[in-house]
Amino acid sequence: MKNISILLSSLFLFLITGIKAQVPQSLTTAKTAEEAGFSSERLKRLDTHFQEVIDKGIAPNIVTLIAKKGKIVHYKAFGYSNLESKTPLKKDDIFRIASQSKLITTVGLLILFEEGKFFLDEPISKYIPAFKNPKVLVSYDEKDRSKYITRAAKSEITIRQLMSHSAGIPYEHALQDLPEFKVPFFCSTDKDILKDVVDKIAARPLIADPGTQFVYGLNTDVLGRLIEVLSGMSFDEYLRKKVLDPLGMNDTYFYLPDAKASRLVELYSKGNVNDKLSLHANETYRKYAISGERSYFSGGAGLLSTVEDYAKICQFILNKGEFNGKRLLARSTVEIMGRNQIGESFVWDRQDKFGLGLQIITPESHYGDNATAGSLTWGGMYCSEYTIDPKEETIMLVFTNVHPYAHYSEIVRKFRILVYQSML
Repeated sequence: MKNISILLSSLFLFLITGIKAQVPQSLTTAKTAEEAGFSSERLKRLDTHFQEVIDKGIAPNIVTLIAKKGKIVHYKAFGYSNLESKTPLKKDDIFRIASQSKLITTVGLLILFEEGKFFLDEPISKYIPAFKNPKVLVSYDEKDRSKYITRAAKSEITIRQLMSHSAGIPYEHALQDLPEFKVPFFCSTDKDILKDVVDKIAARPLIADPGTQFVYGLNTDVLGRLIEVLSGMSFDEYLRKKVLDPLGMNDTYFYLPDAKASRLVELYSKGNVNDKLSLHANETYRKYAISGERSYFSGGAGLLSTVEDYAKICQFILNKGEFNGKRLLARSTVEIMGRNQIGESFVWDRQDKFGLGLQIITPESHYGDNATAGSLTWGGMYCSEYTIDPKEETIMLVFTNVHPYAHYSEIVRKFRILVYQSML
């Protein structure tokens, strides 16, 4: 009987250890693409496509990373980090990831949720009083926008609505140029601070009643301020301590250290398909990460990262809350992130849903192409995007930095199609 007990205990330990080992705690390179479930021959189509995109002047640079079960099967850099100097792009060059910041901020806030700091359906005004008694914009005078009419919103804004972009807070606002409502779009080289910006966002009238439709906007910037209120730390310090350092994301920042500034890729524009790539005209967009006051931390769009660094948080989501030997979120919390939080609404015309901090590809998707239904995705306005496919146990990322960009889908959607066509 004693031997049987020892045998059962050993078997149980083996099973637990085996299960644990199946969750990748790091990203490693696969010996062959075939070993990880990809065709090396069909992956060459991806290389051919993106090299043509570079050669034709459609994009200045592209970096890609594909990993299945933590095994990297494709990780390459194409083009130039700077077209003028013809500096070849390196795989660890740093990109402006814009709205991909939202996933990182959401993870940070959900850590506080698991610590019992708030309920998802509590009003944000409980923690940031400036949001009490929200108004909805009814009309305004086109010639004098200081003349506008509002009505009381039908309900308070909840934290869940902020996390799912259903609070009625937009990016582009009809009254945004009025001094009392003027805020940074997402980045600043001036002496802006998060508290002041969020109070101005709260003063703006909403463009829809909370909870009634998907309205993409400055919601996640508000969540960054909520993190400060709940944690007693600056948002920047909190993300570093609670999310970035534990996951080993050592190249992800709001503002780059001087020693890493040379790794920031240049920012270009190509607003029409027939335009040539040109340096972005907005100096703040190009230089905010390495110049200015460095005081404004935009949780919605202010971070920079490398493709490999960002792959770590994608693998963390795929692992349901664990990576680098650290469990930051419970499986159940990550599962909530991937559930529809916007009811009958859709993400624009994509026929997709939105969870907490990310988009959910549906079977009827007009955007996900051949991605598995239930896959999670989001991108940034400078043309970067990730897809996390739980069924295929695969993450896929593609980055460039061009804005405005007439070829956004040419990069991100064709990349995704090329990844799936190469799966065995």
